[in-house]
Amino acid sequence: MAQKKAHEVDSWLARPNPQTAIVLLYGPDRGLVAERARAYAARTELPLDDPFSVVRLDGSEVDKDEGRLLDEARTVPMFSSRRLLWVRNATGQKGLADDVKALCAEPPRDAIILIEAGELKKNAALRTTVEACDWAMALPCYADEAKGIDAVIDEEMQKAGLSLTLEARQALRRNLGGDRLASRGEVQKLALYAMGRKQIELEDVKAMIGDVSGLSFDDAVDAILEGKVEEFDAVFTRHALTGSQSFLLLAAAMRQFQAIHLMRGAMSNGARNAAAIVANARPPIFFSRRKIVENAVERWSGEALSRALARLQEAVLQTRRRPDLSTAIARQALLGIAVESARLFQRARARG
Repeated sequence: MAQKKAHEVDSWLARPNPQTAIVLLYGPDRGLVAERARAYAARTELPLDDPFSVVRLDGSEVDKDEGRLLDEARTVPMFSSRRLLWVRNATGQKGLADDVKALCAEPPRDAIILIEAGELKKNAALRTTVEACDWAMALPCYADEAKGIDAVIDEEMQKAGLSLTLEARQALRRNLGGDRLASRGEVQKLALYAMGRKQIELEDVKAMIGDVSGLSFDDAVDAILEGKVEEFDAVFTRHALTGSQSFLLLAAAMRQFQAIHLMRGAMSNGARNAAAIVANARPPIFFSRRKIVENAVERWSGEALSRALARLQEAVLQTRRRPDLSTAIARQALLGIAVESARLFQRARARG
């Protein structure tokens, strides 16, 4: 089977098989998917800023334009020995899966296909096709566990020439996870704050990171899940006026939607009903919130959850690029998700 377990992915990416022509990175942690995709793309040694060597496509674009990926894969490169076809935002679209199946039957000679996808079920056509292909590799990307978080911290601290006290590391580790890009961004921000020093103390972490675990933002996240648009707007405004960083609310919402995505996948696979899945969630969901999360698991489809996560990820990136507009960017993204949640609630109520 052309696949790796989650803990084997980094080792494979460090020494990828040069015979691999198709690489599929998928999972609920879109930040980790994107980071690993960039790492693999860099290992191809192709100039990533050269449009003749790297063709960037969107999953929906490939799906609508039948045969587009096949045509690109069979195009003879003009200025290099091969090309990288980089497909983002794949969600298991049928057209994309069909193109990949054709490429598995006849491998491309002059192209490498790199695909970034969200969470894919075990029986998703794109995933099963890649896993069954001799010259392809499927790599799952799941939310960081302690080992992965420590690796991010160590890497960024080494780049900055900094060290952490034990208490600072423990506090930092507790407040990270859920999305690789978001976690890395927080560690980079902490390193920038401590520039010119040799060691980061516990007080530095408290000052810069705050409560990234998102517990203090439950009221805002719950309003989004319930589709209570006006209530969310009021809560968001209150957080903004108290000086809370909008990024923290985006991170809290992202972690919650990633968790719901995983639970929805388990329910779709027929394991248990929503109530049983939420009751047995790890880490456990506080009892007063279980009904809210349970309703969200039942109402939100996998496709809708993927859209929401993509929107949150884009908002996180935009707040990094335009920190002066971070509050407006976060509000617009979260408000849009709250509106969609309200529509899903109305449809569910109409069905009775």
